[in-house]
Parts: sequence; C-alpha cells; structure tokens
Amino acid sequence: MKATAKANTNIALIKYWGKRDEKLFLPTNNSISITLDRFYTVTTVEFKKNITNDIFYLNNKKADKKEQIKISSFLDKIRDFSGTNFYAVVNSENKVPTAAGFASSASGFAALAAASIKALGLELDKSELSAIARQGSGSACRSIYGGYVEWEKGERIDGKDSFAKRLLPETDWNISILSVLVNSNNKNISSREGMKRTVETSPFYSAWLDTVEKDLEITRKAIKYKDFESLGEVVEKNALKMHATMLGSEPPILYWQSGTMDVIHHIKSLRLSGISAYFTIDAGANVKVLCNPSDEKKIYESLLKLESVQNVIACHPGKGITYL
Repeated sequence: MKATAKANTNIALIKYWGKRDEKLFLPTNNSISITLDRFYTVTTVEFKKNITNDIFYLNNKKADKKEQIKISSFLDKIRDFSGTNFYAVVNSENKVPTAAGFASSASGFAALAAASIKALGLELDKSELSAIARQGSGSACRSIYGGYVEWEKGERIDGKDSFAKRLLPETDWNISILSVLVNSNNKNISSREGMKRTVETSPFYSAWLDTVEKDLEITRKAIKYKDFESLGEVVEKNALKMHATMLGSEPPILYWQSGTMDVIHHIKSLRLSGISAYFTIDAGANVKVLCNPSDEKKIYESLLKLESVQNVIACHPGKGITYL
C-alpha cells in the first residue's frame, strides 16, 4: 500500500477568489490556469497497519503540528472515501517556494491525493481525482491536469460537480511564464485567510462576481484560438480586480511590496516599447510574467536588472499528475 506521485503547480489566469463552502472548498466562480513545468511536489504515501496516527515529513524533516493536522485531516477524507482505516507515513519533497505566492499547496495536495488513491489501489478517472484533491486545496484540483485547465465551480451542495477539466494540452500552445521572485518570506496573511476576509467584508466583492464570467469567456476563446494578446489583456485585468477586492476588505489586505510595483511598471514600459508581455499576481508579492517564447530571453534579462528582483525562473506549460 505504497505509491509515489508527482504534481506540478499551476498559476491562475482567471483567479479563484472566494468559497461558497469553506469545508468542501467549493468556489464562488470558475477559474482557469496553466500548469507549470518547473515547480512541483513529489509525494510518497505508505499506508501501514502497525501505526496509530499519520506521520508527515516535508523535505526530509518532520512537519510541525499545524501541518501534521492539515495533512491528517485530508487523509481522513481519503479514508472516508475508500473505506480504509489505515494511517499513513507521508514523505513530501516540495520544489516550490512555499507561502511566497507560488501556490505550493496546489502541487502538494494534488500529489498527496494521487499518491494516496494509488497506494490504496483505487482506480479513479481524473475528474474524480480532481474533486478529491480540491478538498485539500482548491487550486490542487487544477494540477491534476497538464496544460490549460478550467475548474468548474459546480452547483451541487455536496461538491460532486466541482472539479477541473483540461481546455488545451500543454503541447498545443507553448507560451513563456516568467516567475519573478521579489520576496521569499512567508506571507503574513495566508491565501485562505485573505480570501475569507475578502468575501465577508469587501464591498467590492460583488463586482468581482459580476464581471468574472465575462473574463472566463474571453479567456476560453483566447486559449482556443491561441490569441496571446487577448489572453494577456484579460489575465492582467483579472489579477488587478482580485487585488482590488482585497483592498476593500476590513482591515484591508495588501500583499504587494515595492518590488511588486517595480515589476508591474517594468512590464508596462516593455509594452510601450513594442514587446508583448503581461503580468499576473496571485495572493502574494511575487509576479508572473506571460510572454511569447521568442521574447523570453530579453524579458528575462531585463527583469534580472531590477534591483528588487531576487530571481527569475522561466517556466512553460507542464504535465499533469505522473506516478514514479
């Protein structure tokens, strides 16, 4: 009863921001993402008959109590689903800058879900596996698939119709995603906490819901026809709207730092010079820059010249779940 799975993380093009059910991780709107090829988690799960609690190791160190509880709670859902009562030893190697706006939970829970189901010998299709991964971290449901992915919010109370589907394989449209690190510290406010506060207190949140369907429609069309300019424009606009909802929260949430603004202004200046590049920002200070592969090298080099930029990692559309 042992298996190892690898999952890549993803970046949201159209953001998931807000839940209609906190326990089941059911979103208030659909979201669209790209699975990345550079950031990933490899997780081995072994269910054992002779242990009385779950044990979780992260990057070869026993995880703290908070993380142990989080992982064990998710494994309880796996046990309920499968009908098993065995506890597990989990070893996870995370190749994502944790809690720095790079969605490490997406690859983490996708790999954990896939390895757990495989270890128990269960055969699930990807939509079923996606629905399970969602219950650990919402964005994890999108990392089950490679390429361009949409997470359906669903309508059912039990969440069985809330899972991801692939819009376009990673091999069908190669764009460059430059992950720009301006802050490597842990966030003061987690994405989950920030999302909850925004939904409950921001007067701007209703406007987010009123406009996100149009953003989704434009994004689906841009992906279908491989229209980079349309994709970049809507992605940038959607990210700014998400962060605007946070500024309206009580108290306000501001993840950006001076380096974030440096990158934003730099990308805008590149566009004015005729170079096609667009930015997006998740719940954190770091920035992701979308560009065509032909422009990747010069944009990469120009970003590294900014004093506030610590590192730039070039990514491209990556694979979904694999088993090792």
